[in-house]
Amino acid sequence: MKKTILCIVLFLPIILLSQTKNTKKKVLMVVSSYGKDMGSVRPGYEFDEFSQAYLIFKNNNLSIDVASPKGGKAEPDKYNSEKLYNKTLLEDKQALSLLDNTIATANINADDYNAIYIVGGKGAMFDLPFDPSLQEIILNLYKREHTVISSVCHGPAAFVNVVDDKDYIINGVELTSFCNVEEELFGKKWVKEFPFSLETKLESRGAIFKQTDFMLSKVVVSGKFVTGQNPFSTTKSAEAVVESLGLTPVKREFYNDERSAYLIQDVLDNTKTIAWAEEELAKNNANYDLPLVAAYGYYKILASTENNEELKKGIALVELTSPHFFNENLQYLLAKTYVSLGEKDKARRIANDLISKDLMKEESEKLLKELN
Repeated sequence: MKKTILCIVLFLPIILLSQTKNTKKKVLMVVSSYGKDMGSVRPGYEFDEFSQAYLIFKNNNLSIDVASPKGGKAEPDKYNSEKLYNKTLLEDKQALSLLDNTIATANINADDYNAIYIVGGKGAMFDLPFDPSLQEIILNLYKREHTVISSVCHGPAAFVNVVDDKDYIINGVELTSFCNVEEELFGKKWVKEFPFSLETKLESRGAIFKQTDFMLSKVVVSGKFVTGQNPFSTTKSAEAVVESLGLTPVKREFYNDERSAYLIQDVLDNTKTIAWAEEELAKNNANYDLPLVAAYGYYKILASTENNEELKKGIALVELTSPHFFNENLQYLLAKTYVSLGEKDKARRIANDLISKDLMKEESEKLLKELN
């Protein structure tokens, strides 16, 4: 009998340690309750951001709950169901059940979670900053050790009113979010109704704001905070959460749009040459979202009207996709941009090509007359 008791005493710590190691880390994903009619009446959360982050958490063996301020079914903005990550999530009955039956933040016991991940989308600007229950959850994780507070895109709006002993918890913390430049370029529908500018508000609370070029991947880890700048920062921000929880993210294949954003970033940062990018797209264009690369070049041109070097970068991205993706509006913009740079021969070539294809013929003929 004594030997049996001794064995139990000796092996109990080992058993308990083994159980502790096998216990899954638990993350609470939070989405806005504000959305209505797929974002046409009121903006909601970004389904792309939710699906990409959820799949990374699931594939890294995290336990996941989903909450929203009101609870129940949360409405996302309109999204492309054919994107691989969305298609995968739509086939996941457990994930869909969590979204259809989100837990009201008032019913969440924050002690149950190792991490929180605030999903973005413009709806986050309207309800998350003003939800006292969400603020209590975030403050709970802030005060506990070995926890992670994370968000992406507009998700950091949830942090702006969280106070610990009269001081904002983000004071002195390096953060990123959807930035003012991105709002100017892409936020036209709802931005005028926002209660505040997110970048400006974060800085006013003492946050040290970090950003990269618009719509490129940027993740900032500062203490227990993990933030991603925009939708293209979702996967890396979710993997940074996994790492912050002491785990090694499983290897995975990049999504086409994700891979495209990295290619754009490499070209703009001069870590890869245009020649390399041309060869890469020639060999593997099926692995890239070519309209996305071209569209980025378009917005780069629009955002760089007073900077010729940045204009040239935008031109390079549009021309990079031209052998694989043709859009007459983009080509006409290229021609006009070449005119502004004084490269009239290139502008004439594009205008004549459009006329020969019977595309934007009137505009192109007018441009040619102006060049004579």
